[in-house]
Amino acid sequence: MSNLHVVNSASQSVGDSRAERNGVKVSEKLPHHEAQTPRVVKAPQVLIVDSDINSLSLLAQLVAKEGFITYTATSLAEAQKCISRRCPELILLDLTLPESDGRDLLKVFSAHQKGKHPQIVVISDSSREAVNQHAQPITGYLVKPIQLPDLRRVLDNASGTSGAERESLNCRDDVRKPDRFGRLMGSSRVMQRVYDQIERVAPTCASVLLTGESGTGKEVVAQTIHELSSRRGAPFLPVNCGAISPQLIESELFGHEKGSFTGAVRDHRGFFERANGGTLFLDEITEMPVELQVKLLRVLETRFFARVGSDRELETDVRIVAATNRTPEDAVKEGFLREDLLYRLQVFPIHLPPVRDRGEDIGLLASYFLAELNRKERASKRFSEAAMEALERYHWPGNLRELKNVVYRAFIMADDVIEGTHFPGEIINDEKIVGPSFTVRVGSSVAEVEKNLIMATLEQCEGKKEKAAEILGVSVKTLYNRLKDYEL
Repeated sequence: MSNLHVVNSASQSVGDSRAERNGVKVSEKLPHHEAQTPRVVKAPQVLIVDSDINSLSLLAQLVAKEGFITYTATSLAEAQKCISRRCPELILLDLTLPESDGRDLLKVFSAHQKGKHPQIVVISDSSREAVNQHAQPITGYLVKPIQLPDLRRVLDNASGTSGAERESLNCRDDVRKPDRFGRLMGSSRVMQRVYDQIERVAPTCASVLLTGESGTGKEVVAQTIHELSSRRGAPFLPVNCGAISPQLIESELFGHEKGSFTGAVRDHRGFFERANGGTLFLDEITEMPVELQVKLLRVLETRFFARVGSDRELETDVRIVAATNRTPEDAVKEGFLREDLLYRLQVFPIHLPPVRDRGEDIGLLASYFLAELNRKERASKRFSEAAMEALERYHWPGNLRELKNVVYRAFIMADDVIEGTHFPGEIINDEKIVGPSFTVRVGSSVAEVEKNLIMATLEQCEGKKEKAAEILGVSVKTLYNRLKDYEL
């Protein structure tokens, strides 16, 4: 286990364009429009000290959801290290630590805080009177099992802000609209749930694991999380772990020293070095070699790494957003992902729905892609009603990527109005298969519904029995037999 586990940590204000961490320097200059962005106020920092890993993790998540920058420690030594580095405004202190009494922690404040003492809230199984007898000076107490209203009261008192104020601390008011959220578009219920999750996790520094089929927009979600965080003035770097050679991926992630291997003619700064203070998006994380996943896990836990060919460790402050189109649990079973790395990445999981489950979003997305093409090409093309219906009926196995390409192809093929015939064959066939609809009366017999379906399909196929049988999924002989029964 690491010496210090950061559950939720804001990095640096938007105005910061330089940072130095033990020899790692970030000097990317902000574009003019970003430099003018109002400074984001940092949320209060909280240190939670508890030797019970389960209760520590649960409490840390609850505090993080209330809008705090949250650190955890399981021992006196870890707590001292955090206090010396972070100077938290509030400490939630369990009195039962493995090597000493929690009261020993109070002695370190004068040495590190320089007159600015944090507020201390004691966590205990005892009553308030028992806590007050042996844990002075304290500013509050929480008795186990901790109740959420009591925790919120303590946090509000310590920070001087309400939960709603803290929640909006790092979010912009104009980001969320009925049909979009940052770079994301869609008004369906499933996407609204995704927006809620992004809105919760973005102001924190919790690691995020994005899952979903290929083409569902995982990189756009990662970039949206970055842009809504306090790190948005620092770099956002996407890395496709499956697109880099296994022989080069360690060098690309951590950098290398000149002469460390054949072809290393100069020093190279890796992604962890260049993304310092910002966000690193590790796409297709299950494609990373398993032996390198061990080194990645160590960096995530300790925040230290070394370039290839060097024994000098550098510190980095990077938020990780990872993504995979595999089911994480299956990837672990199949040996593509280490279980301990999964737990470290999956602090906050977000599943992205496929396009076929987004209903009314399909038309909205298609119209958006078409509008972008019209703007770039100075055109004014539009979808016919039948073409839009065809798009909304199709199941989109390639998701957003396929939808965008289909719209682009139709844009090229059409003159002024995009019709269904401008789409690929599989989409047109889907349109023919669906055909006109008919109403089924509740209480109808199965035979009656079957007859109506067969006759409607025949009408759609203009009486061509072979085509109707193909659509219905029956043999031509079966169709003829049914028609004879209906004549009788």
